[in-house]
Amino acid sequence: MRKLLFIIPLLGLLVACNSKPAGELVGQSNSKVNETSPYGMVWIRGGAFMMGANDQDAFWSFKGESKMVSVDGFWMDQTEVTNTEYRQFVVWVRDSIARQLLANVSPEKWRQKKDTAKLNWKRPLPWKKTWEKASGEEDAHADSLWNSLKNYNNKFEGLNYVYRWYDLEQAAREYNKFDRAHGHYPNSSFAIVDEYYFDGGVIKMRTKRISPVHSTEDFYMTKIINVYPDKLAFCTDFTYSYNDPTVKYFTLRSYDQYPVVGVTWEQAKAFCAWRTNYYNSNHLFQGQDYRLPTEAEWEWAARGGKQQSMYPWGGPYIRDGKGCYLANFKPMRGNYRADGEVRTAKVATYPPNGFGLYDMAGNVSEWTESSFMSINANGTHDLNPSFAYNAKEKDSDILKRKIIKGGSWKDVAAYLQCGARTFEYQTESRSYIGFRCVKSTNLKKKSAMKNF
Repeated sequence: MRKLLFIIPLLGLLVACNSKPAGELVGQSNSKVNETSPYGMVWIRGGAFMMGANDQDAFWSFKGESKMVSVDGFWMDQTEVTNTEYRQFVVWVRDSIARQLLANVSPEKWRQKKDTAKLNWKRPLPWKKTWEKASGEEDAHADSLWNSLKNYNNKFEGLNYVYRWYDLEQAAREYNKFDRAHGHYPNSSFAIVDEYYFDGGVIKMRTKRISPVHSTEDFYMTKIINVYPDKLAFCTDFTYSYNDPTVKYFTLRSYDQYPVVGVTWEQAKAFCAWRTNYYNSNHLFQGQDYRLPTEAEWEWAARGGKQQSMYPWGGPYIRDGKGCYLANFKPMRGNYRADGEVRTAKVATYPPNGFGLYDMAGNVSEWTESSFMSINANGTHDLNPSFAYNAKEKDSDILKRKIIKGGSWKDVAAYLQCGARTFEYQTESRSYIGFRCVKSTNLKKKSAMKNF
């Protein structure tokens, strides 16, 4: 009898859970998924703040007028992307190209019998100084493979990362609106795409092409970016200055935890795309993409939750109560050593701001998603303001300017202010510019508004 009394309510509960809506509008919920905290990132709560300079404009026309704006919450890298993190990207691209070349070998070319075994993509490739020793035999294909990835000056020009992205900006334009009445796109619709021309695996020319739109597939853009950093960035940026040892800045293990430099805006974007694809390939739940922050997001994060703060640490001074400098910059004329570092410093050397972010002032300037115009504040919306233009190869140089923020190890204190802004061209790499990633989120619960 007791068992019966237990079974009857249980059956009723099961029937209730599996019952149909009986003709009522009850809504359709998606399966419950939990968004995990991205590794190495901290939560930046949303808020409203006065965007723009809080002090005298040190950059004249570079300044945008102050404006009250609101931004949503997002995740942000706690530190700038380091050499070791970016090297993971470079190695992944190198291995993917090598595996593709290995898989495409024709038996006739190397006079080998056809091998029906599948290529093991998870097995590490024997990247050694002497390939023959690592593989156990002399392999002409290995030599050909290695030579196809680097040229005579040891610059890996063949390390190209190919990725696709959906151009929402072009898809949302009025002349590209889908004609629902007739079931096709207007004859006047078009998309501007990049074209690449190769010679021996090396990009020789890039141009743009106007393509008619027939489906949503036409708004997918393909990018082919060489991912290897500019090892000569320090030598190029500072003439009549001995910087030869910095050529190995990216490769030496002693610089693993230093911010990566010598990367263009386009390389930083490619890193974000790779990071997204790499994460999604290892997780069932595919959340928001990794990307560069907008100028508004970066500035809000730099202020650390403080209003009208001149610097990320809140106060108007560049020293703490003990007289120690609070960032890595150029504190005195000709004296780079006064703050403890000559060039870049290891990430997280100086104290974090109110959000737990390190090096939001100094060390290296950081790329943002935003395009540079002197009227950014007045020309954008006050909710999640963003002004971004995806410049094509043949566009004017003025359209390729991207905002950089934060100041660097070579800059005076004025560049370290939260509202300070300057620019660099998206195809240029500098020894004082790095980047960090952000990731939007759909979490709205109070528990998500904390740093994990």
